[in-house]
Amino acid sequence: MTTPLFDKVALIGIGLIGSSIALNIRERGLARETAIATRRPETLARARELGLGTSYHLDPAEAVDGADLVILCLPVGSCGAAAAAMAPRLKSGAIVSDVGSVKAAVVSAVQPHLPAHVHFVPGHPIAGTEQSGPDAGFKELFENRWTILTPLPDTDEAATERLARFWRATGAMVETMTPEHHDLVLAIVSHVPHLIAYNIVGTAADLETVTQSEVIKFSASGFRDFTRIAASDPTMWRDIFLNNREAVLEMLARFSEDLASLQRAIRWGDGDSLFDLFSRTRTIRRSIVEAGQDTADANFGRQKPRKDAWDETGETVPGE
Repeated sequence: MTTPLFDKVALIGIGLIGSSIALNIRERGLARETAIATRRPETLARARELGLGTSYHLDPAEAVDGADLVILCLPVGSCGAAAAAMAPRLKSGAIVSDVGSVKAAVVSAVQPHLPAHVHFVPGHPIAGTEQSGPDAGFKELFENRWTILTPLPDTDEAATERLARFWRATGAMVETMTPEHHDLVLAIVSHVPHLIAYNIVGTAADLETVTQSEVIKFSASGFRDFTRIAASDPTMWRDIFLNNREAVLEMLARFSEDLASLQRAIRWGDGDSLFDLFSRTRTIRRSIVEAGQDTADANFGRQKPRKDAWDETGETVPGE
């Protein structure tokens, strides 16, 4: 961009999302300055080595001094303490946001600490991988992915639109909704699927001694996809489930009812019901691909294995 959207952006936390934001700021010219704050000296040193910011801080209050935009790139459970620490140094008119996968709990934790002279616009970029840390970020992470903003009833509309412009400049699409609606939607499209992945991988781990390592040795693509999801940051996901428990429990109850119906169909040999369910879910998958939220490429667009590896038929696949 020829004209930066902000003079100074402060990123509190520099994991996958924070570092990806930093790379977008640097490579797309979204701000003149980028202040990075994190509590671990070694993480801050690595962010400096990667050139992710223009200043580096262990104290979040120092980082936000003079910032026009502050983004909390932290686990949900850490946002309240960070807001309390940085509040005295927040610039009048600054926009404060976050990237948490839960919104109502973030509002409850952060809003009481913020002075009246700042604009609070909670946010959630629906993008990520199982990787974490400052090395995990990449500029393309947000491209053609949704970022949801959940402004409060008294949030300044101009501040919300300015933040939306920032996210669109990273390649993201932007939608707005209430924090409560966001949490209900994300419970079913993200949180419960992660919970299922954690649970099934845990079950497989318990079976390892019974099957003499065959669970891992003969893992097919379905199980491998579960393990990829279950490799996500444990601190982040612990905080998500603790802070979105009502919506998650509601969706789990619905899921359990549907699972019981599926169990009955299998028990009684009801092939028609199974076929109808699988047909409906296949249609949903195709809709996701058509919406540009995934690819129909073979092997989900993944690259071939680097070394000789086994494919699912037991044949070797030459490396590149």
